[in-house]
Amino acid sequence: MRESAMNQLRKYVSADSLMKHSLAVEASMRGYAKKFGEDVERWGACGLLHDIDFEKHPKEHPLIGIEILKELGYDDEFIMAVKGHSDDTNTPRETKLAKTLYAVDELSSFIIACVLVRPTKFEGLKIKSIKKKLKDKAFARAVDREQIKRSAEELGVDLNEHIQTVLDALMLREKELEQEGMSLI
Repeated sequence: MRESAMNQLRKYVSADSLMKHSLAVEASMRGYAKKFGEDVERWGACGLLHDIDFEKHPKEHPLIGIEILKELGYDDEFIMAVKGHSDDTNTPRETKLAKTLYAVDELSSFIIACVLVRPTKFEGLKIKSIKKKLKDKAFARAVDREQIKRSAEELGVDLNEHIQTVLDALMLREKELEQEGMSLI
């Protein structure tokens, strides 16, 4: 499933930053799938493909993306999770898949931003440091801090636990991707 999802993503995404974001969200989704006892490949594919239309159709995102995903044969739960990750669609997030995608999208990017400014990258990064950066409105200012808090509540997890789950998933996936000649950073 992952190879197929990667091939589809490469057809629509050429920007390195968007590819890395997609890989980071995939990593976080895989981490939560393990935590919740869900299908890691399916959840990972949802994270990987959630922004499939963003590069070519940013104003219509994610509506064009859900049409692409329908054509590719993804089921309604998968499609609704992708649709619901954007507040602009006013789509209720009713499944754990949808709530998790919404919860990890902004946070994955924020943690990667934290990693990028550290000389030791992931090594030694703690929740305390991430939360300190969350308070700094000038740092990664495009990231919606309120959405991060709101989405953790919606998912039903404590913010510290949420940050740790995503951080752990990103760190593990970075090691795996390095073996494939890829990176989140």
